[in-house]
Amino acid sequence: MTDKKAVLFIDVFNTFDFPGGDQLLENTKEILPNWEKLRKKAKENDWPVIYINDHYGIWQDNFKKIADYCRNDDNHEIIDKMMPHEDDYFLLKPKHSAFFQTSLPSLLKDLECDRVILAGVAGNICVIFSANDAHMREFKLDVPKNCVASNTKEQNEDALRVIETTLSANTDPV
Repeated sequence: MTDKKAVLFIDVFNTFDFPGGDQLLENTKEILPNWEKLRKKAKENDWPVIYINDHYGIWQDNFKKIADYCRNDDNHEIIDKMMPHEDDYFLLKPKHSAFFQTSLPSLLKDLECDRVILAGVAGNICVIFSANDAHMREFKLDVPKNCVASNTKEQNEDALRVIETTLSANTDPV
């Protein structure tokens, strides 16, 4: 493989209805323009865009159902701006990692991708677990620091430091 990239958006559709969710929502709103920039760059370069999201008890692989379930007065801008395009992929995950018990490894193999670019929330949970699993599967890894949000800036910085130093990821911003 020749460094073919795929962009993975992790947990873009989120209720933010949990302790610390209000902080995560605000931090996510700050990075929303960077997500849009990354998605635009992916489209310009013909990189596959893959959304991997928590299921919220809705196990149909239907991003519209998940988005509708999550949409509220506080997060509708994020959801509306980041709805998948017709040629994007959407997968559900049962736990924190985008790779754990999902079809993501098979999809990336079929797409002949050997480099993944991770963006999403929360950096200190689902993004770092996904980055770890990508690293263990020997994918080259980019996690743009301006495309990841956690409940606090400190948690985000700690997660990105581990992702960069331990998982050998490039964390340059988009």
